[in-house]
Amino acid sequence: MIRYALRCDHDHEFESWFQSSSAYDSQVKRKLVTCPICGSAKVDKAIMTPRIAGKKGRGRATPPPEPATTAAAEAAPSGSTSLMMAQERELRAKLKELRDHIVKNADNVGERFANEARAMHYGDKEHRPIYGEASPEEAKSLIDEGIEVSPLPTLPEDRN
Repeated sequence: MIRYALRCDHDHEFESWFQSSSAYDSQVKRKLVTCPICGSAKVDKAIMTPRIAGKKGRGRATPPPEPATTAAAEAAPSGSTSLMMAQERELRAKLKELRDHIVKNADNVGERFANEARAMHYGDKEHRPIYGEASPEEAKSLIDEGIEVSPLPTLPEDRN
């Protein structure tokens, strides 16, 4: 999923999630992406603050862009925009449900994640569900070794 900061031709700023950059392009071309404030279908990507992982992949050097205001969401016209907003809420709810399930049913091994995953993969430790922290390099190394790993989804409210 990709989150884009968007701006309409009336300089209203908002954001939305898309399955991929090509999904964004397709939806804009079909005029399915509209401003939740004025309903304009003339929408372009706005400049976004890049997310830069800290030394251990946990922190951010810069904050993410501000989310659209509640008033803007309430002022949304009916149609494709409200459908996208409903789909976004549903997606967020499903991601939260997934995270809650993992946190409830797995052990948080923190920064020892890569070592614990390797030990279980190679039979040095008993298999059990775990989650924790790994740098992008550690995750790639685990995948290269044939160890299945998946990122735990981060939700906007997790950053507050």
